[in-house]
Amino acid sequence: MAVLVLEDGSIFRGKSFGYRGVAAGEVVFNTSMTGYQEELTDPSYYGQILVATYTQIGNVGTNTQDYESDKTYLGGFIVKEYIDYPSNFRSTESLDSFMTRHNVIGMYGIDTRMLVRRIRTKGAMMGILSSFDESEEALKFKLGKQPPLLGRDLVTEITAKQPYDFDEPLWSLKDGYKSMHEKKNPLVAVYDFGVKRNILRSLVSAGLRVRVFPCTTPVGELLRDEYKGIVLSNGPGDPAALSYIIENTKELIASNKPVLGICLGHQLLGLALGGEAIKLKFGHHGANQSVLNMKTRGIEITVQNHGFAIKPESIQDKADITHINLNDRTLEGFVHKTRPVLSFQHHPEASPGPREAGYIFKEFAKLVYERR
Repeated sequence: MAVLVLEDGSIFRGKSFGYRGVAAGEVVFNTSMTGYQEELTDPSYYGQILVATYTQIGNVGTNTQDYESDKTYLGGFIVKEYIDYPSNFRSTESLDSFMTRHNVIGMYGIDTRMLVRRIRTKGAMMGILSSFDESEEALKFKLGKQPPLLGRDLVTEITAKQPYDFDEPLWSLKDGYKSMHEKKNPLVAVYDFGVKRNILRSLVSAGLRVRVFPCTTPVGELLRDEYKGIVLSNGPGDPAALSYIIENTKELIASNKPVLGICLGHQLLGLALGGEAIKLKFGHHGANQSVLNMKTRGIEITVQNHGFAIKPESIQDKADITHINLNDRTLEGFVHKTRPVLSFQHHPEASPGPREAGYIFKEFAKLVYERR
């Protein structure tokens, strides 16, 4: 058995799968129908417990290629119906085995619709998930000791320990992930706040060489002449808590090198421009977020995973708004008025189906090639 206790006192009881243990975190939901392995290994979920709105999870198993990082970051994973007999030609392991091996606690057999409606109504809230036989009072006591996400620096806990080069392009059916060594291509530096591998793969496929740096790397290292552009990656938590990175970002903007921000990187660019960050009621987590491209007036279907946003009016004196979320009018993209800075809240690397946002990496690569 497994039990979830929310900070509002709500209790959900179900069946256990995956790792046996106890995990606390902010409870959020994701509306994607596929991609649970990518969600489990996305560092942006660090400090959270994820609820899947799609009813059947586990049906395609897991494989050795679709990791977005070296390990899992979710504390817990809650689903309606767990499927323990995967059927997919790429599957090498069941989801249960994968989660057991990576210490992710799972629960299934509850009314996930009721849980999601509670989160939508009251907002994302802290919760504790246990697959042990513990009393409700004991779990409530443990939950009361957990710090909220607001004001916490989660990035230093998950960033790379040392710099490394990355040379895998995007996956293909024929070759899988085949390394590319193009020494003539310009080299870009990636600030790792919890970077997803598909961001790095997309950069390589756009014709760039990639070197990843820990978030604590002095900004002067990234401003060396050999780096022709800088990428600020996705990551978890509250952007306003990262004052040291915001100060570094101000220097990157002033350097006049091409800069690309994605998700948390986008929020940090907004704060570096003097913008204001807000916490969304229950965040954007899914593969079906409609975004308006202000230039083409076209609609792009995007993948998103964030709980914070930048107020558009707070940066309009320094940036031109390029993308707006059609569900709640939150800021999805901007370009600096005078500097080669591109910034996007959604995930252009995540391929929700049609790869409508993938052009973003080509635009950044074009800037790099023009200014190298």
